[in-house]
Amino acid sequence: MTPNPERPRLLLFAVGFLLCGCVTTGKPVLPDEASAEPAAAAPQSPAVADNPDDPLEGFNRAMYTFNEKLDRYVLKPVAKGYRAVVPEVGRKGVSNFFSNLHDPVVMLNNLLQGKPTRAAADLGRFAVNTTFGIFGLFDVATPIGLEKHEEDFGQTFGVWGVGDGAYLVLPFFGPSNLRDGVGLIPDWYVYPPNNLEDVSTRNELFVVETVSKRDRLLDASDILEQAAGKDPYVFVREAYRQRRRNQIYDGNPPTEAPDSLLFEEDSPAPKPSKPAGAGQGVPAGPQSR
Repeated sequence: MTPNPERPRLLLFAVGFLLCGCVTTGKPVLPDEASAEPAAAAPQSPAVADNPDDPLEGFNRAMYTFNEKLDRYVLKPVAKGYRAVVPEVGRKGVSNFFSNLHDPVVMLNNLLQGKPTRAAADLGRFAVNTTFGIFGLFDVATPIGLEKHEEDFGQTFGVWGVGDGAYLVLPFFGPSNLRDGVGLIPDWYVYPPNNLEDVSTRNELFVVETVSKRDRLLDASDILEQAAGKDPYVFVREAYRQRRRNQIYDGNPPTEAPDSLLFEEDSPAPKPSKPAGAGQGVPAGPQSR
C-alpha cells in the first residue's frame, strides 16, 4: 500500500483553513476604535469575551455550532437508522473490526512513549483478534487478559512534554487543542485504511466507521444534552481537557497544587491601642537608683 499523493495537499489546505480562522479571531483593536463611545461599539456577548484559557473562543464556538448542526441533521439521524436496521451483534462486529485496525497505531504510540510491555500486549491483541477473531469481528483478546489501550500521537506528544496549547474545535473532528490537532496528521498517515490505493474502498470504510462511532455515542449524547446545562460548549471544553489529561497519565494524573490563596493564613489582627493616660504610675522599665 502506498500513500495517496493527493492527501498532503488536502492536509495543507485544512491546516491553512484552520490558521486563517485562528487569525481572524484575534483582530487587533485600533486606537480610534478603543476611544469610541460604548454606544457606538458593537455589543459583545459575554460568551465570546476574551478568555485567556480559550483565546480562540470565537472561532471555536463557530466550529462547535457547525459540528452540532452537522450532527443533529446528518450524523445522528443516520446513526439511528443504522441502529434500527442492523442488529446489535452486527453493529458490535463492525465496531470490533475498526477497533482492531487501530491497535497497530496504539502499539506504535506505546513504543514511542517508552511502554514496551503495553506495546507487546497491543501486538498480541491485534494478532489474536485478527486470526481467531476473524479479522477483528470478535474480540477474543480481552477475555484472555489482553487489555484494550487507547493511545494516539496527541498523547505521545503530551508524554514527551509538549503542552496542550490553545483549546481548538476542529470542523468534523470536534474538541481538540493545538497539540492534539497536529497529532491528527501522523495518526491519519499510520492508520492502515487511510493508505489503501483504492479510493472508493477507503472512503466506504471511512463512512462506515464514522456511522459506527456515532452509533456507539447515541446514548452518551443524550446524557450530555441533559447534563451540559445552559452552555454546552463550556461543558464539552472542560470535559475534553480533563479526559485528555487523564489519558496522558494513564488514569493517574498528578495532583495539582491547590491555590495558595485558599490556604494563606490570615494576618493577626492589630492590638487595640491603649487609651491616653492608661497605665500611668507603672514604671516603663527598671529605675536607676
